[in-house]
Amino acid sequence: MKLIFMGTPDFSVGTLEALVEAGHEITLVVSQPDKPKGRGHEMMPTPVKEAAMKHGLNVFQPKKLRDPETVKVLEDTPADAIVVIAFGQIVPPSILHMKKYGCINVHGSLLPKYRGAAPIQWAVIDGEKESGVTIMQMDEGLDTGDMLLKGSVVLDEKETSGSLFDKLSALGASLCVEALEKLEKGELQAEKQGESPTEYACMLTKEMGELDFSRSAVVLERLIRGLNPWPSAYTRLGDKTLKIWSADVCERKNPDAVPGEITEVTKQNFSVCCGEGDLTITELQLQGKKRMDAASFLRGYHLEAGMKLG
Repeated sequence: MKLIFMGTPDFSVGTLEALVEAGHEITLVVSQPDKPKGRGHEMMPTPVKEAAMKHGLNVFQPKKLRDPETVKVLEDTPADAIVVIAFGQIVPPSILHMKKYGCINVHGSLLPKYRGAAPIQWAVIDGEKESGVTIMQMDEGLDTGDMLLKGSVVLDEKETSGSLFDKLSALGASLCVEALEKLEKGELQAEKQGESPTEYACMLTKEMGELDFSRSAVVLERLIRGLNPWPSAYTRLGDKTLKIWSADVCERKNPDAVPGEITEVTKQNFSVCCGEGDLTITELQLQGKKRMDAASFLRGYHLEAGMKLG
C-alpha cells in the first residue's frame, strides 16, 4: 500500500519501522513540530521524525491539522490509507475519510477499555491483569471507531508503564502490518464498540505523582509503577523531593503508626505506613542525587522509625 504515517513519540517508531520493512510505500510522514529541550533549549526532532529521516522519508510537521494548508498537503499526497499512532492532535473529519481506507489507528488498549490519551499508564495504575492493542478504523469520536484487529498481553506483577509501552509498541507494529494486509484483501470484519467499562484515560500530570499515604499500600504501589518513568511518584523527605521508583506492599509494621510515618528501617530498605498496610521502599531518588536502590541510599542517609514522609 501507499501510506501516510502520522505519529510522534517513541511508541510510534516501531510501527513505522515495521511498515517500511513490510514493503509499504510511505509517501509522507507527519509528526509534531520539533521542540526545544535541555538547558540549551536546542530544537530536537521527534522520535518519529528521526526514524523517518533515517529511511530518507519525506517529513511534514504542521502546527495544526485543521489548517487548510495542512489538509491540502495531505490531499495532494498519494495514499491508500493514513496510519495514525500517538500523533498528539485530534484528526479532523476533513482528513478522516480522505483516502480509500480512511485513517487506521493503533491504540494501546483493548478497546472499548481505556479510550483516551494515557491508556497504558492507567491500565497499570488500575491493576489490570491484561492489556493490549486495538487496530481501529477512526471516526469523529475519541477512540470510538470500529475495531479491526486486537492483540493482548498479560501484565507482569511488577509491570511499569515503561515496560508495558515496550511490549505494546512491538505488538502494535506487528498487528498494524497484519491488519493492512487483511484490509487490502477484504478479510477484516469491522466490529462496533460498546460502552467503555473504564473511565476516560486522561493525560497524566506531575501533580498526580504526589503520594498520599492515607491511601492503601496496594493502590500506591500500582501508582508508582504506572507513573514510571513519567511523571514519577514522589513525596517529601524534610525539605527535599524524594522520588519513589519501586516499592513492595507489606503488612503493617507498627499498628500505632500514622500514614507517612516510617515504621521500619533495615540495611536493605525501609517501610512507610499507609492507610492500609505498609509500603517497603526499594528504589528511590533524592532531589539532586542519582536514582539508586534503597540499600545504597541508606548507607549515606540516616533514617529511623518514627520519621515522617510527605
